[in-house]
Amino acid sequence: MGLELSDPPGERRLLGWREEAQRDLAARRARSQARDPRRDRFRTRHRRAENGGTDRGQAAAARQRHGAGDALLPDPDAHPARRRARAGRGADRQVGRERPGTRAGREGVRLAPHGSGGGVNVIDRYLADFEAFAGNGASGAPTWLTQIRQGAIARFAELGFPTTKQEEWRFTSVAPIADRRFLLEHAPRSPLPAPSDLERLCVGVGPRVVFVNGRHAPGLSSGAALPAGVQATSLAAAIGNGVSGDLAREHLARHAGWHDSAFAALNTAFLADGAFVHVPAGVTLEQPLEVLFLSSGRPGADGPTVSHPRSLFVIERGAEAAVVETYAGLGDGVYWTNAVTEIVVREGARAELYRVQREGPQGLQIATTHSRQERDSFLGVHVLTLGAALARHDITTVLAGAGAELILNGLYLLSAAQHADHHTVIDHAQPHCASHEYFNGVLAERAHGVFNGRIVVRPGAQRTDSKQTNNNLLLSTEARADSQPQLEIYADDVKCTHGSTVGPIDETQLYYLRSRGLSAEAARSILTYGFGAEILDRMRRPAVRERLDRLVRERLA
Repeated sequence: MGLELSDPPGERRLLGWREEAQRDLAARRARSQARDPRRDRFRTRHRRAENGGTDRGQAAAARQRHGAGDALLPDPDAHPARRRARAGRGADRQVGRERPGTRAGREGVRLAPHGSGGGVNVIDRYLADFEAFAGNGASGAPTWLTQIRQGAIARFAELGFPTTKQEEWRFTSVAPIADRRFLLEHAPRSPLPAPSDLERLCVGVGPRVVFVNGRHAPGLSSGAALPAGVQATSLAAAIGNGVSGDLAREHLARHAGWHDSAFAALNTAFLADGAFVHVPAGVTLEQPLEVLFLSSGRPGADGPTVSHPRSLFVIERGAEAAVVETYAGLGDGVYWTNAVTEIVVREGARAELYRVQREGPQGLQIATTHSRQERDSFLGVHVLTLGAALARHDITTVLAGAGAELILNGLYLLSAAQHADHHTVIDHAQPHCASHEYFNGVLAERAHGVFNGRIVVRPGAQRTDSKQTNNNLLLSTEARADSQPQLEIYADDVKCTHGSTVGPIDETQLYYLRSRGLSAEAARSILTYGFGAEILDRMRRPAVRERLDRLVRERLA
């Protein structure tokens, strides 16, 4: 059952553990706001769109209508600019495109898909692709999945692609995706990678399940025997199975919010395959499971490809497991990976996700990771972003049970003209929960890193302990970092901190190392690696940490 709040703004009340303290806190806040009317601007970064929108109550109702799983505390804007009438699909759409000499321009440009006239509408193009998909790749699906797909494509048609005029996307233009014509493979056609490429791209710490352009590749998958009842297979196979099919029906598309995300809606509409991991109650996996998604452009073909891998990981009560989720590119061609991962951590379970992004130099990736934690559970999420020309990763965790704990670590190493955008939301929905979030970014040359971290403490989520930090190291004067840590607190007995830094290497530290006889280059290398190692040291699995440490050293060399 999803957790939702539907109180409109005027009726929302702070729920304290003591009524007297509740009244006192409300009075003090009223006096403070009367002194400084700008205070509300710092409660949230969201703005209402100028062309109208919905209030909080309407937003919550909309989430219920679209089958939301873990709805967040309603946003003040509730994405009003995305609620377009379907009748307007025939008009030319506008998307943000970079102006010459800037990183993310605000001016619009008419869509002109490659190989077609400028009058073709991007939404109609995807609707036509969906019709072809429904007649080929999606045939034979159960009724419940067909209904979800149809609802998702309708929602995508309403939302359209986001633009830089929207607050959540103002630093990231998706014109490289919206302007291109991407082809969906209804059946695997790309050549399989060589064994040497596979070993080079995988982390190699345990059994693995491999996918090429979003489709399961059994011949490349391998692994030792798993404990009884543990499943690590393709999602397509799981949906057609009895017990695993019931699990898929219970959780698939119930948590990741395709109702308010165009990219999650598109992934759900074209949902065909991905990874399915199920660890039964009380079972402990000694080795991490690895899920490897490989993508490749097809030079000389009709155009670049797109894949929509969908993964579902369910860790049952009292179980313990770690999953390594790797995305990598096989070549230098243009392609787009639009991935969604849903994670369910049951009561008392302990789970870890290591997500490694090594897409190709012209690869484009949009990713959504949504996790739900129940009572007394633990989840560690470790993100390493190395590749792709354009990458956006939305990470949402709902602490839905008292005593749940989350560790969220991230490291992004960018160079050339790479652009990586990490948006995180930690939703403290119950009391006595803890979350600790640490993201570091190393930006060289003309790279652009974006971090937007939002911590929400709901009414009644007392004794919350939450910390959020984002640090960025700029290795050139042209590198850029935009950092937006945010707190939204609706309870009065909490301990929450957040902060961010952006700057070059500390000259004092550099001088100290050089005074010990090191060259300027060696000193910078040591300090840069040490900055990234702060995140690596927080990883709990030694075998995974050592492998990722090698990747970081190679990237910084």
